[in-house]
Order: sequence, then C-alpha cells, then structure tokens
Amino acid sequence: MTALRPEIESFEQNGIARTAFARLHDEAVTPLWFGEGDEVTPDFICEAAKASLDQGHTFYTHTRGRTTLRAALKRYLDRLYGVDVHPDRISVPGSAMLSVNISAQMAVSKGDHVIVVSPVWPNIEAVFRVIGAEIEHIRQRPTPQGWLVTADEIIARVREKTRVIFLNSPCNPTGWVMPRAEQLRLLEFCRERDLLIIADEVYHRCVFGASVAPSFVEIAADEDPVIVVNSFSKAWAMTGWRIGWVVAPKRLATVWASLSECFNTGANVFAQAGATAALDQGETFIERQQAKFGKGRELVREAFERHPRLDYIEPQGAFYAFPKVRDLTDSARFAESLRDQMHVGIAPGYTFGPGNESHFRICFARRHDELERGLEEILRFLEG
Repeated sequence: MTALRPEIESFEQNGIARTAFARLHDEAVTPLWFGEGDEVTPDFICEAAKASLDQGHTFYTHTRGRTTLRAALKRYLDRLYGVDVHPDRISVPGSAMLSVNISAQMAVSKGDHVIVVSPVWPNIEAVFRVIGAEIEHIRQRPTPQGWLVTADEIIARVREKTRVIFLNSPCNPTGWVMPRAEQLRLLEFCRERDLLIIADEVYHRCVFGASVAPSFVEIAADEDPVIVVNSFSKAWAMTGWRIGWVVAPKRLATVWASLSECFNTGANVFAQAGATAALDQGETFIERQQAKFGKGRELVREAFERHPRLDYIEPQGAFYAFPKVRDLTDSARFAESLRDQMHVGIAPGYTFGPGNESHFRICFARRHDELERGLEEILRFLEG
C-alpha cells in the first residue's frame, strides 16, 4: 500500500508492547513492565460511575467536560496548589494521551522543531512523528544527586523553528522532578519567545518527600504558553478509565471545545462522575498509595543499589526504577530473555529514547510480595 504517509509507514510498535504482548496476561509472568499498579479502582469511584449510569447519563455532554467535573477540578487544583485557576482554563477532552495529541496539533506543523526532555515514554515521540515534526531529545544526566537537566540546557537547544518544549515531571521512567526554580526560568524564556510548554504532570501525586510535585499550574498566568496535561490514571488507580484533564491558556477554551469534538466527541460521560468522586473523596486513597509506592521504592533500593552490575539512581517521583546494566548493549534482547527465562516482565531501555540502550525500567507500584519475587529473579538473571 503506497497511500500512507512515510511517517506512518515507518511506525513500529514501542518496546514495552513488543516485549509484553508475547506473554500478555500470562499468570506465570511477574508483570513489572506497564505503568500501573495492581490496585483496582476504589469502590467509591466505581459506585459514582454506576450511579451515573443508573441515572441515565449515557448521552453526549459538553466537549470540555461536564460542568460538575470541571468545578471539582477547580476545587481540587485550588486546594492542592493554593491558586485560583480560571474555570475557562480547565478542559476534560478524554484521556491524557489524547490531550497530548491535541496540544501538539495546536502548535506543531510538519517540519517544525520540537524539544523533548528524555528519557521519555515512547508514545510521546510518536505523537510528534505523526505530525512530521523534527524531534530533538535532551537527555537527563545521571548524577549522584539524581537525574538532572536544567532549564538553561533546554533553552540552549531552542532554534528558530522550535515550536514546543515537552517535558514530563515527575518523569516516566527516571523519576526526575523539575524544581520550581527551573520551571520559573523555562517559563520566563517561553513567555518571551512565545514557545509552547507541554508539561505532562500525570504523576503529580506520585512524589517522595512531599504530597505533590511542583507544577506549572502554580506559576503560569491565564494566558501563558503552557498546557499542563494531567490524568486520573495514576493517583486514583484509573488507568482503564481513559480520562484526564488539561489546564491551558484561558483564550483557548473554545479551541479545546472544538478540537475535543473533532478528536473524541468528548470524554466518557459516566466516567466523569467517577472522576468527580475521585477528586472530592480520594485523598485517603492517595495517601495509602503514596505509602505503598514509598515501600516499593525501598525494596528496589535494597535490591539494586549495591549490585556490582547495576548503576542505580533513586527516583524522586513516579513509580519506576531505571537502572543501567553495565556492559549491556541490547536492552530488547535483555528484556525478552528475562521474560522467557525468569518469567519477569520489564520494559527495555531503548524504547525511552536515545542513550538508553543499557537501561531497563520496572514499575514498583505493585504488591510487595510480587515485587520482591520479581526483583529476586532479576538479580538471579544478572548473576547467571
């Protein structure tokens, strides 16, 4: 078939799917490969969605999200960050991934230059490849203090054709968290140059030593060139619900309504009732999840920190470990061998962008006995 654009014709399955799909749902495998825990969505969220169905909420709704959900998001954001977010800045188009796609389509055309802070979840690069943009990765550096990249390092790579800077903080897969001072410096520059920051903050409540990570929501004014993308998936164990939100420039409210209609006709209506309940009643669940993630991080540290074949940097946020295996040159083969020989699922490092071939990612947001079993098998494999 020759009708496809080259950007589409050349697409390949990302490395996580490539590794996992061969033994997806195989109960013999300890699944540390995907970005989700093993907690089911809390009952109070599910009950709210069921009640919405019982009330007949099965019709089209506002393409920016139900007014009740947007009001709940405003309450949540104002309470969490101590701000007063204008309601017109908040939209609920569907999943966070859909929000990234819409944000990219707003600003980027074929041939434009996009800066992506990496390592990064592979589907982010795919969004910009579909458009036909030129993508430049700026890789975080491993340091004794953690993964690091500065605003000035990002700014130094800006070109005349740069249209978007994409960053994910807390970061999947490294756990890097962008400090407030660096956020302020980058925002100041992007205001002056009118460059769009797409800030993926879906792990905003998955951070260690604090209840919430620094956010561009706290510092961006109503018309600043920033789109903050967030999700119900991680903090409230709602990965399968496919619902998230954005905080965007106020003047783009109608644009978000129009593009949401174009891409998705609006978010799932009864899922929005569950999302509203998550915001209003979910703090106790989040606190319990944060404690679980913290214990998972401790278990990984104990297993990896002093291993002679591993260079391990403890994450500041999210719920992943991204160690480097010394002398490893083929992370795909490493992941496949671990899957087939030790029955442990991991994500190969290469799929998170250039410079990561020696790395692998595991998710530690799992039941602790299962995580310990997986860690033991990984260490056995490294020593075999």
